[in-house]
Amino acid sequence: QVQLMESGGGLVQPGESITLRCAASGDIHGLRSLGWYRQAPTNQRELVASIDGEGIPNYAKSVEDRFVVSISREWQKSMVYLRMRDLKAEDTATYYCRYVGLATYGEFEVWGQGTLVTVSN
Repeated sequence: QVQLMESGGGLVQPGESITLRCAASGDIHGLRSLGWYRQAPTNQRELVASIDGEGIPNYAKSVEDRFVVSISREWQKSMVYLRMRDLKAEDTATYYCRYVGLATYGEFEVWGQGTLVTVSN
């Protein structure tokens, strides 16, 4: 089993920065990627950024010049960070961490509970 624990959300003003953290623990030896998705109240869930086990990132076009995703790996725990700067009102959403792993039966995914980021004056 894989467990995800997200943290770092909150209320920020436009133009400010915030960093989200997601800790993946448990049976994470088959890690393929960790990523961040977001969902605003009236939108579908969308990819923000992901990073694979080799550290290669992938970004949505709307954030690639403002957000940075990074990963740190230990034997029993991996962390994925999302550093967000120059935040805009349209970045307001619940941000979800997603783990993709490879098991003997194939690829599987685990989602976190989400952390809310609100960008407002």
